[in-house]
Amino acid sequence: MANLITIGRLILLFVAIGMIYWGSAAMIAVAIVVIAIVFAGDGLDGYVARRTKSTSQFGAVFDIAGDRIVENSLWVIFAELQLIPVWIPLVVLTRGFIVDGIRSMSYAEGMTAFGENNMMRSPLTQWLTAGRPMRLLFGWAKLLAFVFLGGLVAYDLRDASGTWLGDLYSWDPFRYAGWICVWGSVVLSIVRGIPVVYDAFLTYGRDAKTSSTPE
Repeated sequence: MANLITIGRLILLFVAIGMIYWGSAAMIAVAIVVIAIVFAGDGLDGYVARRTKSTSQFGAVFDIAGDRIVENSLWVIFAELQLIPVWIPLVVLTRGFIVDGIRSMSYAEGMTAFGENNMMRSPLTQWLTAGRPMRLLFGWAKLLAFVFLGGLVAYDLRDASGTWLGDLYSWDPFRYAGWICVWGSVVLSIVRGIPVVYDAFLTYGRDAKTSSTPE
């Protein structure tokens, strides 16, 4: 069931992307709601897996892969629509490849991303990557950033002028808050990835030195 929720989130994601590219301002407003539903489903699949006692290593990896597809796809399309610089999706993609590569090494040793036997080696990494407050902050920052950028696409269309959407995006405090969410989510993505790389260097770098030391 949890895996079906992840698949459903991905289907809704690409429906929303299609609406953003080819829809009117009203349709893009609907796409924004769909994106919010996609992000709400991020916590639902894990909750269902725990409630039905159907958690598995495949489900955990598939859930993370689904999150990556959602996040990276949205960064890429908003860069392609020239709302954000192209280096943002490049940085986020690079960070994701590195962190997930490290996680794959840990999975091979029976560890998990966020469970009891997780791969974090320091309290800082535990707090930044697995701590509930930071995960909620990061999730909300991304959700608000993507909703803001989606609305910005609609605002740039002629049929948005004179509507509630046009009035909202013409209000400077709202635009400032939106861009704070955009840049804040980028910064959090980088900041939450650095400790994972550092811990991996300490763990696997030490193992490499030990294995290369002659007896």
